[in-house]
Amino acid sequence: MTQNAKGFGGSLEFGAKPAVISIDLMRCYFDPASSFCLPSEDCLESSARVIAVARRLGVPVIHTRVVFGADGIDGGVFLQKIPALRGLIGDVAMNEIMPNVKPLSDELVIVKQYASAFFGTSLSSTLRTMGVDTVLILGVTTSGCIRATAVDAVQLGFIPIVVRESVDDRGPAPHEANLFDLQAKYAEVLSEGEAIANMEKIARDGDV
Repeated sequence: MTQNAKGFGGSLEFGAKPAVISIDLMRCYFDPASSFCLPSEDCLESSARVIAVARRLGVPVIHTRVVFGADGIDGGVFLQKIPALRGLIGDVAMNEIMPNVKPLSDELVIVKQYASAFFGTSLSSTLRTMGVDTVLILGVTTSGCIRATAVDAVQLGFIPIVVRESVDDRGPAPHEANLFDLQAKYAEVLSEGEAIANMEKIARDGDV
C-alpha cells in the first residue's frame, strides 16, 4: 500500500516558530560496552550539524536524557520489560549526553523515564510558553523514543518534523518501517538538508 492510499499521506506545513528536540543522545547508544549501542554514529553527527545551525539561527534547542531514581523506583514495569535500563539509574557515564551535542548552559535538559519526551515532563508547557508550533525531532531510537515523541507531539497540537539522517535504530528494519509509518500518519520526515533549509527560510523571514 502506498503512502497516500486510502486517505493516508497528507502533509503538515513547517510552522513559524520551530524548536529542536534532541532525544537521548547519550553515551549508552554509542559505547560498544553498552547493550543499547547502535551500529553507527551517523545520526549523532547529523544531529550535531542540525543543532549547530539551530543555535546559529536562534532556534531553541531542548535536550532529553534518561535518569532513573534509586533502585529504579520511578521506572515502573518499563524496567521489567527492558532490564538493561537499570544501567541508567542515577547520574552515570552511560546517560551523559555526548560531547558533540552537549547542551549549552542556557539550554534546557529534560530528564525523563519513559519513551516520549512529553510523558511526565514539562516539555509541552515549556514549548507553549515559548510560542513554539513546530518540533524538529532528532536522536534515538526511531522505533522507540522518536516515534513516541512524534506521536505525542501531534496529539498535543505541535507539528512534528523527524529529521531522517538525525535519527537511528538498532537495525534498518525497525528504522525504515517506523519512518514510513511516521510519515504516513503522524509527522513529516524531512532530510537534514530540508530541515535546515526550512529553519533558514524562517530566519530570513524574521519569524525566529
